[in-house]
Amino acid sequence: MAKYLDVHPVNPQPRAIAEAVRVLRSGGLIVYPTDSCFALGAMMGEQRALERIREIRKLDHRHHFTLVCADFAQLGQLVNIGNAAFRLVKSCTPGPYTFILPATKEVPRRLLHAKKHTVGVRIPKHTVVQALLSELGEPLLSSTLLLPDQEEPLTDGWTIKEELDHVVDIVLDSGDCGTEPTTVVDLSDGVEVVRVGAGDVSRFE
Repeated sequence: MAKYLDVHPVNPQPRAIAEAVRVLRSGGLIVYPTDSCFALGAMMGEQRALERIREIRKLDHRHHFTLVCADFAQLGQLVNIGNAAFRLVKSCTPGPYTFILPATKEVPRRLLHAKKHTVGVRIPKHTVVQALLSELGEPLLSSTLLLPDQEEPLTDGWTIKEELDHVVDIVLDSGDCGTEPTTVVDLSDGVEVVRVGAGDVSRFE
């Protein structure tokens, strides 16, 4: 059964954050809030956790996974980013945007888009996520918590716990964080908005 942790949205309890990170480091899978909606999170190198995300969301190998970063120092280790793309990403972060860029060798091949060798990266503006990343000390493999039979992500932490009780290990809940996933922008070959979400898309027009 999944463990439910009620976390303060502004001052997340260190004990709860430490428990979530302990589970992550042991290969577990968590649900956590972001600045767009709830997401599934795991360690970047944990293949079994990745397979669990694929099973929960019924994803194929064309899906772009996202690596959630604390700052640009982490992001720059994971993707190759030119000057123009750097300025664009910098102007939008932290915030509810995911950027698709060519991955560096630091990213496991199984996380890459099968043909493009790209990966999604983002820097969220959310206190609980930043606390998680600070305690973890590395990027978090992430995927929007959008179940295959539903049109919108789940918004209530306790409902998520009941729905996914036997397929995730921890549900971190700091209150409703919305139903809109991130806006996704592909910067691997020009600028293409591939999903309109919580972030303003006018700056990419």
